Amino acid sequence: MSSISSELAAVLATVRRPGDFFASGTIELLAPQLEVVGVGQIALPLLPAQAKQLVAAAERAPFGRGEQTLVDTAVRRTWQIGPDQVRIQGRGWARTLSAILVRVCDGLGVAEPVQAEFYKLLLYDEGSFFASHRDTEKAPGMFATLVVVLPSTSTGGELLVRHKDREVRLDLHGPDPSEVAFAAFYADCVHEVLPITSGFRLALIYNLLRPGPGRLPEPPSYANQQARLAALLQAWGADLSRSTTDEPEKLIFPLEHAYTSAELGFGALKGADAAAAGVLMAAAQAADCDLHLALISVQESGSAEYTGYTSSYRRWSEPDEDEFEEVEVLDRSIALSAWRWPDGQPSVLGEIPVGDDELCPPDALDDLEPDEEHFHEATGNEGSSFERTYRRAALVLWPRKRFFAVLCQAGLTVTLPYLADLAERWSSSREDHTSVLWREAHELSGHMISSWHGQARYPSREKAPTHATQMLILLIQLRDKIHLEAFLTTIAAGNGSYSEGDNDAIVQATDLLSPRRAAALIRQIIAGNAATSLTACGNLLARLVAAEGHGREGHLRGAATALVEALPGDPQHAPTQGPWWQDRSVKPRLVIDLLEALCRIDPRLAQRAADYMLTWPQTYNLDTVLVPAMRELAGSRIAREPAVQRLRDACLAHLRTRIAEPLAPPNDWSRASVLPCRCRHCAELGRFLADPERQAWAFKAVEADRSHVEQTIQRAHCDVDLTTDRRGRPYTLVCTKNQASYDRRAKQRRKDLEDVNHLDGGGISRN
Repeated sequence: MSSISSELAAVLATVRRPGDFFASGTIELLAPQLEVVGVGQIALPLLPAQAKQLVAAAERAPFGRGEQTLVDTAVRRTWQIGPDQVRIQGRGWARTLSAILVRVCDGLGVAEPVQAEFYKLLLYDEGSFFASHRDTEKAPGMFATLVVVLPSTSTGGELLVRHKDREVRLDLHGPDPSEVAFAAFYADCVHEVLPITSGFRLALIYNLLRPGPGRLPEPPSYANQQARLAALLQAWGADLSRSTTDEPEKLIFPLEHAYTSAELGFGALKGADAAAAGVLMAAAQAADCDLHLALISVQESGSAEYTGYTSSYRRWSEPDEDEFEEVEVLDRSIALSAWRWPDGQPSVLGEIPVGDDELCPPDALDDLEPDEEHFHEATGNEGSSFERTYRRAALVLWPRKRFFAVLCQAGLTVTLPYLADLAERWSSSREDHTSVLWREAHELSGHMISSWHGQARYPSREKAPTHATQMLILLIQLRDKIHLEAFLTTIAAGNGSYSEGDNDAIVQATDLLSPRRAAALIRQIIAGNAATSLTACGNLLARLVAAEGHGREGHLRGAATALVEALPGDPQHAPTQGPWWQDRSVKPRLVIDLLEALCRIDPRLAQRAADYMLTWPQTYNLDTVLVPAMRELAGSRIAREPAVQRLRDACLAHLRTRIAEPLAPPNDWSRASVLPCRCRHCAELGRFLADPERQAWAFKAVEADRSHVEQTIQRAHCDVDLTTDRRGRPYTLVCTKNQASYDRRAKQRRKDLEDVNHLDGGGISRN
């Protein structure tokens, strides 16, 4: 198992307390009754007229310098009203403040109880600010400051909070007048308020206190863990870059709490999960790693056994699922989905498989309870079975430089659109191959090609381009010669993903390569795929030869020779097994493409191929393969080539021999009576067929005997029509003779005459 997965889990196990040096957000406002002495009740949102009244009732806010309290508008320009002049009432406000405190405690990592002591009311008008400073302890037990911005209209005035080497910029504008914005930070944090650029801001300031004795809360500090994690991640990324390690491309840390897909987000993490995410986020940033949240889904299925008691009742009802037990897990898959970035932005990642060595620790999923489990009763030849699903949220990270390697794990349905977007943006930018976009596309395509086997969609009858076609088109658009060669070599490996639909793109791809290199790759493609995609290979060769102005003929002799050598021969030695999409039978299209290509590349190869076809008439059937091909080639530019003439003459001889056979309708009711079965019922059938006087035979028998006789008639292609007379028991099979054999021969005669006329008078002359 991976060493880094165990080490990372061990460090994160020591991170238990969540929280940060600040907390902020918005919350629904249950409006308070806010009164100020000398002004009266304050309307919310704050009205400009009342804001001016508040300024008249307020005083300049001071600041502390050592033991002095000073007023200097160059350092702090803000209006304040003391707590003795402000009354905040209403049960709704008490609930709002209580809800804010709950969120602040969670954000700061502080266990309750915490008290909020009202300190002052601040009014910021245009130009108001407060320079960088630290708060002084204003009351016993004070550990933090809480700012609550009441509904008011202003711009600017962001709050900057710094702690050690970190800084956050908090926007305290409430987007909705029915909400209040809040921010809290530890008292030792340096902070400042940037200038208000317009309007007014009304804020309540509270001191956060921890009552009673004991050490005051401090910001959680996991500096040691962050440093250890950052070092681990940096070493991991370096090993992956050098390809000198078996470590996984990504690491997955399952979380403790349960989260649904709808609520999953970094802001919704609880307890130790939030703490681990915060520490890992800082370490990942330092180590140049990407961090995500995702849902792990584990799917298991296997065999089960029924452990309940049999009874007459059970014969008429479905057994309960608790009466089954698992026997063995036969199939297990783990995948990640529902990705979330730390900033909440959507991710391009789809479902990505998970390896056991990627889990931190490796046994993280061993003791899970299934979210769903279903048992299925035995049916037919299949025994009892079960299916179950486990779900967990997890933190997932990888080195940022390895993003494309991880993206490739999502499969071609994700990587092809991503590469297409990069290629399109690069093309639109009109930049050269040194641009960032092109280098990203080049890197991604390299990962895709290296993992191509097993991912590509197999050829289908659909008109949609195959994955190989899409990939070739994108590489052509990028003019990425290095990866075009690499991908054509991948196609040449004969992994089953090549089809005739890829040929146009392959021809375009070879235009970007030197003729010699293109010819070598084409030869490899044909040699690697002819055994399973013969017709497609013939079509590829024909397309290459037909491309005008390329002068490819001389370079394609090797590919042509490879194709001729791959032609099937004795059907007794042909492979009988293969994938369902592969049809190894010879088609007329192959003969046409092959001859059109070979006659231009090397007429001697064309004659060799023609002689070979005539040697194996069962494989290159005259009626279904050669005659249709010769009809297509009659009158073509290669019609006079010796190879074509050789095949045409063989077809004409075959057709004329069959035309010369006598053809006349039967003059009595006797029919061919050679049957594959000699049972007594079939013997009776044979006598009926041979009888010149009998046209019909009624065979009254049980269903099994009737079916047997019917199957014999069908296998022997007897000239008999069949109907079933269902009057009485058993039913009667009525057999009536016809002249189907003569009709078939007459139809064939008409076609043979048409074919002879076409081949003999279609522009081909012997000269």
